[in-house]
Amino acid sequence: MKKAVLIGALVVSVLAVFACKSQPKPVSTEDALRKVYASHYDDLILDGAETYTVVEGDTLSHIAGKSKYHSSFYYPIILLASRDVVVDEDKLEPGMKLIIPNLQKNLDDPKAKANIKEFLLDVAKVEDTRNRAETAEDLRKLSASM
Repeated sequence: MKKAVLIGALVVSVLAVFACKSQPKPVSTEDALRKVYASHYDDLILDGAETYTVVEGDTLSHIAGKSKYHSSFYYPIILLASRDVVVDEDKLEPGMKLIIPNLQKNLDDPKAKANIKEFLLDVAKVEDTRNRAETAEDLRKLSASM
């Protein structure tokens, strides 16, 4: 009887180990954003871009809102252009030099515009995984409005 219990426990342990190993590793937010940036960066027009140095208290929404485009939801485009500086909007630090692309040049170019629309939808998916449904929905609306 003891052997049967021991063998049963061993079988359950082995199955538990295989079950744990077969589970996909969760993707971090930064990894998900890097993947999105990699698939959209090359189609972003950076000709005429400006730079902005982050100061204490800045948020990307604030920076985007005070840009000449006056849209706080322009921040994902700033993140895309500044992907080598900051990946996640929550990791913004004073002294970072962000690239502010010329939004109008991007919207005037059909390929760049289509890229931005798709990019905003991809960022919305990442925001969904962060339980930021309202932000995700706003990004979807912005994409649809273009």
